[in-house]
Amino acid sequence: MTTSPRIAIDAMGGDEGVRVMVAGAALARHRHESFKFLLVGDEAQIKAALENHPNLRAASEILHTTEVVTGDDKPSQALRKSRGSSMGLAINAVKAGDAAAAVSAGNTGALMAMAKVALRTMPGIDRPALAALLPTLGDTDVVMLDLGANTECDARNLVQFAVMGAAYSRILYNSEKPRVRLLNIGTEEMKGTDSLRFAAQHLRDSPELHMAFQGFIEADKINRGDCDVVVCDGFSGNIALKSIEGAARFVTDLLRRAFTSSIRSKFGFLVSRPATELLKHHLDPNNHNGAVFLGLNGVVVKSHGSASIKGVANAVEVAARLVEDDITTRIAQDLEQIAGKEVIEE
Repeated sequence: MTTSPRIAIDAMGGDEGVRVMVAGAALARHRHESFKFLLVGDEAQIKAALENHPNLRAASEILHTTEVVTGDDKPSQALRKSRGSSMGLAINAVKAGDAAAAVSAGNTGALMAMAKVALRTMPGIDRPALAALLPTLGDTDVVMLDLGANTECDARNLVQFAVMGAAYSRILYNSEKPRVRLLNIGTEEMKGTDSLRFAAQHLRDSPELHMAFQGFIEADKINRGDCDVVVCDGFSGNIALKSIEGAARFVTDLLRRAFTSSIRSKFGFLVSRPATELLKHHLDPNNHNGAVFLGLNGVVVKSHGSASIKGVANAVEVAARLVEDDITTRIAQDLEQIAGKEVIEE
């Protein structure tokens, strides 16, 4: 990293709270000595956690609050806490310029609502989208969006998601023309809803965009490594994501059961352990942790609520990378390529 991003950490968010969030920030700091932090939450708990991480303590400032957004809070309830909660203060630090990005493992709906109200959407973006990385059989992960922020989307939304997803992929993999596809029930041009077909036509008619639009993709091909960005509405995207995560857990649990069923199978496990460890690493969600709210005037990253220390560190690194490569400017520049070209739905 060439910059020195200051990341606001919602230290009270997530299943494990302060201990894991602080330890994750410490790991990120160990990997990148230039990182600086604003740790938001209960000062006494944060100071106690920092005792084990002197390197992080030297690079951090604490913003005290004991108010927390819970997992049961509705977005409307969370918004009422935005001025005093650890999540709200972390986001407001980005708005005020006191931090370059915010990372939270708290309530996703609350985080989106707060971020949207505080940071607003970028010009040319109607709705922000939640984007995450999914493992593939290829050399790189695939960017997928939207994963739940918008349950209903029209063609215009999908085109904007494609632009944002392609900009994110370009930052991650230095590819000028990421391969982009729309999630659909089939690959034929006549398949899918009107919104999908109109969005696809608009993307085909916009060769000036920094992407290689390749039509539709079915859900069973998402992890093949044949495309770089998968675009969908938040309803189908969230279902697809949960299905992929469930399938991964099913495979690992099935292997664990098979390898412990008999003495012979336990011996087989020892022989195949290098392969199973590679599989475990590939499917571990902590290695892909850090979903991003794209389309806002600021960087906000959502860490999984049950993320490990390594997972939190990865989310912090995602936030820093987006700050370093100025994701908002990239998206704005790409949107200029289609300024004035309306997405027509007939």
